[in-house]
Amino acid sequence: AGEQESPPGSRFVCTSLPLDAAGAGCPLPPVPMQGGALPPEEELKATVLQLRETVLQQKETIGSQREAIRELTGKLSRCEGADGKSAAGAWKNEVGKGKDTMGDLPRDPAQVIDQLSRTMQTLKDRLESLEHQLRANVSYAALPSDLREMLQRRLGDLERQLLSKVAELEDEKSLLHNETSAHRQKTETALNALLERVSELEKGNSAFKSPDEFKVSLPLRTNYLYGKIKKTLPELYAFTVCLWLRSSASPGIGTPFSYAVPGQANEIVLIEWGNNPIELLINDKVAQLPLFISDGKWHHICITWTTRDGMWEAFQDGEKLGTGENLAPWHPIKPGGVLILGQEQDTVGGRFDATQAFVGEMSQFNIWDRVLKAEDIMNIANCSINMPGNIIPWVDNNVDVFGGATKWPVETCEERLLDL
Repeated sequence: AGEQESPPGSRFVCTSLPLDAAGAGCPLPPVPMQGGALPPEEELKATVLQLRETVLQQKETIGSQREAIRELTGKLSRCEGADGKSAAGAWKNEVGKGKDTMGDLPRDPAQVIDQLSRTMQTLKDRLESLEHQLRANVSYAALPSDLREMLQRRLGDLERQLLSKVAELEDEKSLLHNETSAHRQKTETALNALLERVSELEKGNSAFKSPDEFKVSLPLRTNYLYGKIKKTLPELYAFTVCLWLRSSASPGIGTPFSYAVPGQANEIVLIEWGNNPIELLINDKVAQLPLFISDGKWHHICITWTTRDGMWEAFQDGEKLGTGENLAPWHPIKPGGVLILGQEQDTVGGRFDATQAFVGEMSQFNIWDRVLKAEDIMNIANCSINMPGNIIPWVDNNVDVFGGATKWPVETCEERLLDL
């Protein structure tokens, strides 16, 4: 409508126009300011704009949070990838198992972000609808109070929804951080265990350059210091036992070794007890051996036996000092027993007597399932050959020690010869 002179008492009639036509026809008269207060529709419009600005700020905040989530997820993926590569071999079987820690989260952060994006779009659409309504109703003097209250209530609900989604995203971020820390701690624990194992292996290798270069030390006469051979004997119709030993215990050096089976604790025993000479027991039958080894020096001892007529031989430092027969003839050595170093067994693997315990050091305890030739025994004793036992070889991982018995690096064969 155009602007015309109006006689007194006349009224103005305004028709709503599109916003882009404001200035082409009859412009809306400016609303006078009274005491700095805005008209109700301007105040409501300002409130909507302020809320829209708040929503945009929240959207920027959520965008930065989303970038943080992506960064944390990328770091976790690289951590898990490195975990899988570094755990190749023993650690892969013992430690990792490739657990996917992301699967432990109650919800996927990507789903939360997508849901938040949809909520933001809904807010934007609803705000644009409210602005359109304001433009359509700007010609009214004021909006109805119930409409304003409903609008404010709905805007409050939307704001609470937005804050709730932001809090939910923060919770998901915290959970992801905690899972990442737990995964890193688990990885560090596994690596520390591996480092300790490597250190143990390095220490073991530095102690024993070769698996057989060690000795067992039994320094006290007790009923709890002893060594145990992990392997057992098969059924034997002949054997040769050789070992290096050093002892100055008195009276008697005790029991260098004993082999017990169910029903017979004295299946094979070598013992020097009290003032008696060294004795060889087989199936509880006894033969006295002409050996003299309690001078505190290293000595190489070999004993052979065969079930045929119970023939036996005794060697000291490569020299045959005695022989005999009728020691448990035609009795095969029973299999599946327990072989103990340093103690005499009254039951299989137990009931040791301190008065019969070996005191000293021993090494190179080997057993063959045949009678060795005198020439072979001499070569072993004078360090010409190294011939491990084919039934029981002297190796570190086949000997356990208990009660304070210890393993130490042993003198070389040549040094033991000089001690004779």
